[in-house]
Amino acid sequence: MRLLIFTQKVDRNDSVLGFFHNWIIEIAKKVEEVQIICLEKGEFDFPKNAKVYSLGKEKGVSKLRRIINLYKYLWIIRGSYDKVFVHMNEEYVWLLGLYWRIIGVPVYMWRNHPRGAFLTRVAVLFSTKVFCTSTSSFTARFKKTAIMPAGIDTKIFRVVDGVVRKKYSICMIGRISPVKHIELGLEAFGRLVASGSQASLNIIGSTVERDIEYYDKLKEYVLEHNLSNSISFTSAVTPDKLAEIYSSYEICLNLTESGSFDKTIVEATACGCIPLVSNTSLRSLLPEACITEATSEEIAKSIERLLDAHSQMETVEKLKPFVESQSLDLLVKRLFEEMA
Repeated sequence: MRLLIFTQKVDRNDSVLGFFHNWIIEIAKKVEEVQIICLEKGEFDFPKNAKVYSLGKEKGVSKLRRIINLYKYLWIIRGSYDKVFVHMNEEYVWLLGLYWRIIGVPVYMWRNHPRGAFLTRVAVLFSTKVFCTSTSSFTARFKKTAIMPAGIDTKIFRVVDGVVRKKYSICMIGRISPVKHIELGLEAFGRLVASGSQASLNIIGSTVERDIEYYDKLKEYVLEHNLSNSISFTSAVTPDKLAEIYSSYEICLNLTESGSFDKTIVEATACGCIPLVSNTSLRSLLPEACITEATSEEIAKSIERLLDAHSQMETVEKLKPFVESQSLDLLVKRLFEEMA
């Protein structure tokens, strides 16, 4: 198989999209040749049969120039691939789907988001198959959709020896954005602190320019409610540091809405850090103790229950099958079964 991959960013050091670097490495082991077209590129280390083409965002080129680059690369590599895998960026499918259909190249799209629009349906129409990880994803409703593992590299994400797991410690990891509902976490901690809890929360992540106002409001809330001794903010770290971080916390709080499947949930679990989520679409995968209602009161109660040592031991044991079911090895196996 000769595979063409479209993705947003190729950079193993990116705190949000760096995981895809290892996906490409594992995919490259299974194919004759893999070519990757990305919006921007950073640092990467791929096998010899993998080649990267960047549309030039990292160089600050205009959107028009990126479009020109896209068609230039498609011309250069014409005839050198027999399948296309589009990761997350549906626009490539509705822009190029008709072209691929005419030349007889099957298209496989990965899209895992609770919301969709007319153009999403167009992308699905032009796709041979669609992949997502959540049954509440917008694309899960289509007959051609296959539910897939999250694809976490368990060789990297595991309990790190020698790292001390701090008592009563909670983390929230990922891009700081309104969709993460971090404000609910802060409100829940206000309740915990008021009840005398010794719990601490560290919010680890970066933010983009459009969400700076939201980030500032979160920090203001912490100051105004005298929570600085219990809540801290830390800049995003590179993916290679994440396993050590997860291994130092007892609970990883994730308040993303139902319909998505945040990879940090599996990463944390693989490192022995118990996930607590408000995503009810994960009820079939996670123990009941790991699911909470999206209210500050219920989140606070759920944290208190999970901070109990006996409850933690019991929950960690129940989570083992979940980690195994979401591994990168299993994902790659399933991808090639679906694309066969």
